[in-house]
Amino acid sequence: MDAPTPDEHPPLESISAEPLLTADYQTRPAVFYESLRARYGPVVPVDVLGVPIWLVLGYAQVLDVMRDPRGVWSKRVESWRAHAEGRVPADWPMLPIYTADSSAQRDGAELTRLRNAWSVGLRPFQDRTRPQAKELERAVSRYADDLITLIGEGGLTGQADLATQYARPLPLLIINRLLGFEGRQGDELVQDLWRALDAGPEAGAATARIAAAAAEICAARALQPTDDLASHMLAAAPDLTPEEIAHELPLVLGLLGDHTGTLICTTAVKVIGGDVRMRESLSAGMLPEVVNRAVIADPPLANTTLRWPKTEVRMGRYRIAAGDPVMLSLAGAHTDPAFADGIDPDAIYSSRAHLAWGSGAHACLGRELATTVTTLAVGKLFERFSALRLAVPEEQLGWHASPLSRSLRSLPVLYELPPDAAGRRPVGPPPEQIEAEPEAGRQGPTASEPSLARRVLRAFRRS
Repeated sequence: MDAPTPDEHPPLESISAEPLLTADYQTRPAVFYESLRARYGPVVPVDVLGVPIWLVLGYAQVLDVMRDPRGVWSKRVESWRAHAEGRVPADWPMLPIYTADSSAQRDGAELTRLRNAWSVGLRPFQDRTRPQAKELERAVSRYADDLITLIGEGGLTGQADLATQYARPLPLLIINRLLGFEGRQGDELVQDLWRALDAGPEAGAATARIAAAAAEICAARALQPTDDLASHMLAAAPDLTPEEIAHELPLVLGLLGDHTGTLICTTAVKVIGGDVRMRESLSAGMLPEVVNRAVIADPPLANTTLRWPKTEVRMGRYRIAAGDPVMLSLAGAHTDPAFADGIDPDAIYSSRAHLAWGSGAHACLGRELATTVTTLAVGKLFERFSALRLAVPEEQLGWHASPLSRSLRSLPVLYELPPDAAGRRPVGPPPEQIEAEPEAGRQGPTASEPSLARRVLRAFRRS
């Protein structure tokens, strides 16, 4: 049934909403968004785990809300009318995301203050002229080599799961390095991150554990700073308390622990699966372009967290009332003909106008870090393996979808390593290298230590 006109439609709570988590959303997102767009236009009433929400699919509309030139939009949960009136179930699985006291749910001067700490804190690790960034890049290469060496222990040819054996463990090692988490603690935190993002029954407890671990790290760094992210953020903003910084650190787990692992997977599968333009870009050494095309096709964050208009907003066919929840669909915006038709498939460079990293006041400040890790990880795959083929047809790959993300949790491949692969260095550097290259912010063994690499892999097999 066609959607009503703006002057006719009832309040959001009275509209028969479309379910978000459907089979097509999980396995055929382009079909899902095309169907909704044909019936509703750029804005769709959807049901997200029992809560009605406006889903914005139009590229222009998503960009306008992100940039918010008129100051209409709020990220504060206090702006959510239904929540203030007690109409959002206390056990709604996604609620912990919106009640978390971080910059992701802040506006105005509070947001600016926290984002400044992020910008300064991340700079040593993103500015490629800085020694920390250079060492981080070397560490990514070492970790990637370690994980590929472990895969190769099964033989010079064989089958592997690049998701659980490579793409997802690798960001965990980077998190351990940036935040100084001990190995087992880092394992559990990334598992908890997935529980929170998946919005299942364990989301609340998982969020609490993440917050406790972040508080512990920040309290320790306030007393004894090291060369890690939390220490740099605390130094950047002395007026911020360790507790405030602790509320920010779980965002690193989202950026690196989930989104970067997802992006490594989707980039790899596009190349291995035979995307001609991406293969050409890879052959030409244009790895950033390979990643850019992947992030357009499958943004790691399919939908953003909620926003609420401060006043009534007219969008598409609807009047969105003040305090109505609005979710921006980055994946939907990328399938909008207004965006997709502007991309020349034969061009050397794809569009840089995509929305995968956001825009405006809440744009991702860690995009350079995520892109660097992804670029190095994907490049290492095609440097070390002499051949990689999908072990199942691409359409049979198992996608996992939550209200916010869509990702490959399994990427089975058939691999071949060159004959000299057996002579590559063993997992973990020799003792003299450990002394020469200490891990930033670590008080124990290095993150390249064999026991950690193997333990991380075991954790992913259990997940």
